[in-house]
Amino acid sequence: MAGVSMKGIKLRIRSMESTKQITKAMEMVAASKLRRAQENVTRSRPYFETLYSTVCQIAGSSGSFTSPYLESREVKKSCYVVIAGDRGLAGGYNHNVLKLAEAEMAGKNVTVVPIGKRCVDNFRAHGYDILTDAYFEAGSLSVSDCFTMARDLCRRFLDGEFDEVHIVYTGFVSILTQQPAVMTALPLHGAGAEEKAASETIYEPDSETLFAAIVPEYLGGLIYGALCESVASEQGARRTAMDSATKNAEEMIGDLSLKYNRARQGAITQEITEIVAGANT
Repeated sequence: MAGVSMKGIKLRIRSMESTKQITKAMEMVAASKLRRAQENVTRSRPYFETLYSTVCQIAGSSGSFTSPYLESREVKKSCYVVIAGDRGLAGGYNHNVLKLAEAEMAGKNVTVVPIGKRCVDNFRAHGYDILTDAYFEAGSLSVSDCFTMARDLCRRFLDGEFDEVHIVYTGFVSILTQQPAVMTALPLHGAGAEEKAASETIYEPDSETLFAAIVPEYLGGLIYGALCESVASEQGARRTAMDSATKNAEEMIGDLSLKYNRARQGAITQEITEIVAGANT
C-alpha cells in the first residue's frame, strides 16, 4: 500500500515539475515582451501630449472658434473602443477591463469596437452591436491601424451615427499594478480651456479647417497610446501571474517531496520490522 502511495506522489511531483517549467518559460517570455511594451508606452506619451497641446492651442486661438468635435449633443448612441488581450493566463487583466466596459455600457444604446481576441469573443457571446471585428489581434495592431480606425470613427461621429466615443483600456502603472480606465475621446471636452494661444499665431487656411484635419490624428494617437498601455499591462499581469504560479508549483513540489520521503521512510521501517519479525520466528 505504501508503494502505491509513493508511486502516486512521485507522479504528482513530475507533473508539478512540468507545470513549473511551463510557467517559468511563460514568465520569461512575458518579461521580455514587457520591456518592449514599456518602451512603446514611453515613446507614445510625448507624441500624445504634443498633439493634445496643439489641439488645445488651436481651439483656444479665437473666442469665436467652433467645431462639431467640441459640441456636446443629446446622446442617442455611444461608441466604445474596448481593448483587451488576445490570450488568457494574465490574472484578472481581461476580466477587469471587460467588467468595467460592461458596467459603463449598461442601459445605453451602444456600438462596440473590440480590440483583442478575448474582447471580440466576449461581446459576440453577449450579443452586443459590433461595429467591426477587424481588430481581432491586439498584439498585431499597428500605428497605421489606429489612425485608420480613428478616421472612420471621426467620420461616423460627424455623420451622427453616434454622439460620443469612449475608450476603455488598462492603464499601466507598474509591473504589479494595472488600472482599468475609461477615457472620453469625442466630443473633446476642455480643449481650448487652457491659456489662449499667442495672438500672432496664424493658421492657414483657418483654425477650423486645421482643427478638423488634426482631430483624427489626435484620436489615432489617443487609441495608439491606450493600446500601448494595455499591451504593457497585459504583459505585466501575465508575468506576475506566471511568477505566482511558479512559486505555487515550487511549494507543492516541496510538500509532495516531504510526503514522499515520509512514505519512503515508513515503507523502509515496515520492511525492517517484517524482516526482524521473520527472523525471530
